[in-house]
Amino acid sequence: MRQSKTEVWSFVHAERARLADDLATLAWHDWSTPSLCPGWDVHDVVAHLVDAATTSRLSFARRMLSARFDFDADNAAGIGRERRTDPQETLAAFRSVARLTRTPPAPRATRLVEAIVHGEDIRRPLGITAGYDVTAASAALAYQLRTAVAMGGGRERAAGLRLVATDSPFEAGRGDTVRAGTVDLLLAVSGRPVPGVPIG
Repeated sequence: MRQSKTEVWSFVHAERARLADDLATLAWHDWSTPSLCPGWDVHDVVAHLVDAATTSRLSFARRMLSARFDFDADNAAGIGRERRTDPQETLAAFRSVARLTRTPPAPRATRLVEAIVHGEDIRRPLGITAGYDVTAASAALAYQLRTAVAMGGGRERAAGLRLVATDSPFEAGRGDTVRAGTVDLLLAVSGRPVPGVPIG
């Protein structure tokens, strides 16, 4: 289920490009649509993705010191830096960083989580449907189940549940069975509302 460095970045680069294409024809008002990420609209999430793509291990350490190790404050500052007045300029910035391989000091699987979860944070409220490679989605889900909520994961949300994917061989946990698509399970474990998926 674990993916190699090459596999992860190939997936991430392709997903960034695909998301940028999906957003290319958005009307101005669509950019202010509330995303699935609480407190962020679509424009905020794209600005965050620009910020995340340009963050290296060294710059992350510096930023954490500046934010006094407050992840929410750092994310807000990052959005403030990268969100342009014109959403199309933010989108152009996102396209320009799509091929970067910078990352904060975190497991590579976090890049899969980011690409899929934030992609759906944006797409679902806009009514945009997208399919994802289930191998990458399964690797992202497995990572979230190993990782505490306090660290951006979803381990506690899935406690006491047996998760069974309906579109991949993924199964994990013990307890009451929850069946859903791999991406739906990933979103629910990551704290997003997914109708019909009782997690969290």
